[in-house]
Amino acid sequence: MTVRRCLPWPDRRLRTAAAPVDRITDETRATWQDMIDTMEAMPGVGLAAPQIGVMQRLAVVDASTERGQAVRMANPEVLHESVQLRAHEEASPNLPGVSATIERPRAVTVRFLNDDGETEERDFVGLWATSVQHQIDHLNGRMYFDRLSKVKRDMLLRKARKAG
Repeated sequence: MTVRRCLPWPDRRLRTAAAPVDRITDETRATWQDMIDTMEAMPGVGLAAPQIGVMQRLAVVDASTERGQAVRMANPEVLHESVQLRAHEEASPNLPGVSATIERPRAVTVRFLNDDGETEERDFVGLWATSVQHQIDHLNGRMYFDRLSKVKRDMLLRKARKAG
């Protein structure tokens, strides 16, 4: 079990889009396992590779109540999203001590490479959908608070600086 350190905000890598993954290797699988270990130690419901300084389009999500159901994804992309939105309190280990309510589509269909290196399409609903979208934002160099108005974002970042 390897728990990796999450990059502290405002590390520039958190603002950099991650590189696509060409194929799934043993190294990829080892990175995913470290990501799952790190996610479980937080505890959290998802983690993207750039959060731990690995600049590849890799993400893990586990919003199950019993845990141990992590979905490993490479190059995830949203194909369809519901019109209905869902609000959820989001946070990030890269900026501890603060959170914000973010509205995202309640359900999404996502295409990704799975741990067998095969293209998979899967529907995610509720917290699963929120987490997948949150991780894709990280892969694109975005943070959840980028979805807030400038005033709310500035307040959140001020609060984080005071907490830190």
